[in-house]
Amino acid sequence: MNVRSVCVFCGSRSGVRPEYREAATKLGSALARRGLTLVYGGASVGLMGTVADAVLAGGGKAVGVLPHFMDAKELAHPRLTELHRVDSMHSRKALMAERADAFIALPGGFGTLDELFEIVTWAQLGLHRKPMGLLDVDGFFQPLLALVRRMVEAGFVPETQALPFAVEPSADALLDRLLAGPTMPVTAKWLKDGQQT
Repeated sequence: MNVRSVCVFCGSRSGVRPEYREAATKLGSALARRGLTLVYGGASVGLMGTVADAVLAGGGKAVGVLPHFMDAKELAHPRLTELHRVDSMHSRKALMAERADAFIALPGGFGTLDELFEIVTWAQLGLHRKPMGLLDVDGFFQPLLALVRRMVEAGFVPETQALPFAVEPSADALLDRLLAGPTMPVTAKWLKDGQQT
């Protein structure tokens, strides 16, 4: 698979630690340096705005997807290469997924996790084979990884799908892994109780 664009899921807030903004800036710079187009939620605020600003500062392309109802909040980034306005959050996620060849999650809140787990679920169902990754800034995603391990232990996630995404603490290391190919193994989703993959 030829990765030319990367969808980034991240917070519409910057978080309390400066490391989060620094990681977002480094990721945006790395995307621009490698000629990879950013696809993201289109906002100018939080880590979302930081990633886009860094991509654009590096001469890269940034594609935003923003629901109409957010226009009233004046959240749209004013300098994007492309800005697509859509009717709903569902349409937003679908268009971002369509435009991206890979996915990265930075630290964020409920919206970030919603986007991440939807794209992981689609991979589990065989709807895409695009690589997925977590930029694990300061161990942010370690509790999430512990929860995934718990889901495996409890029998809700196959062992072969226990780590559906690449996990790295640095932008360049994560991009190297995503450019190497899919991160979710091809396995059967629908199994009888007790059957192993």
